[in-house]
Amino acid sequence: METQNRRDFGKQMLGTALNYFLLQSLFSSQAFARPVAPIANHWAKQLSEICNDLKLEKISPVLWQSQVEKLFNHIPLDEMLKFIDFETLTRNFEYPDLGVNTKMIMFPKLDGLPEKTVFIKKIFGMKKDRAIIPHGHSNMSSAHLVLKGEFALKHYDKVHEDDKNLFIKPTIEKTAKVGSSSSISDEKNNIHWFIANTETAFTFDVIMLDLGGKEYDIHNIDIKAGEKTGNGLIRAPKMDVQTALKKYGKQHH
Repeated sequence: METQNRRDFGKQMLGTALNYFLLQSLFSSQAFARPVAPIANHWAKQLSEICNDLKLEKISPVLWQSQVEKLFNHIPLDEMLKFIDFETLTRNFEYPDLGVNTKMIMFPKLDGLPEKTVFIKKIFGMKKDRAIIPHGHSNMSSAHLVLKGEFALKHYDKVHEDDKNLFIKPTIEKTAKVGSSSSISDEKNNIHWFIANTETAFTFDVIMLDLGGKEYDIHNIDIKAGEKTGNGLIRAPKMDVQTALKKYGKQHH
């Protein structure tokens, strides 16, 4: 996809369409019709193409990360929220006391977009001080767009691992606000940790599993118990999910 700013991208896509049209889709087990802007239509097709390229190993995971984050930056947030019908997805949303809750997303039926995509689409939602606990990944990639609220976000590279530990190096520490994006792969920023700073906070996630023909895996880690081993590395013990949720699922001040 050629590099262009959001305004030029929007003008180009909107200029090719005469008007909006209605499509049928299924969201949260309810069928309904809603208008979809041409810019969102084009965005969804481009996302599908990029994910197909990664699945077929036509592009590297790092290039996939770059391209997906560019797509996230190109689509106006209001169009994104309409496209996934964020209002319906979050109506009566159940916020857990520890960690995060998720809901699956189905895109509207569009010409040129397969009904079953190679990527998983979800929203992740949580209350203030709750967290997507620190964890690393194997044989998967994912990208994350902040739709609502604000997060304290940390990323680490997974340099190597043994049976009990991940050896990691800090890469990113920032406040992730609405419209900002991040991504992970086996090659870059593999570990992430989100903590909600606002009353509620949501991300839109694109998830690719079982890359390279290998089954994916996720390792929750105890970063606070990590030990520095030199050269900027931290040895972080692996944790089971329940122990990790008790320690990291809710921040105590």
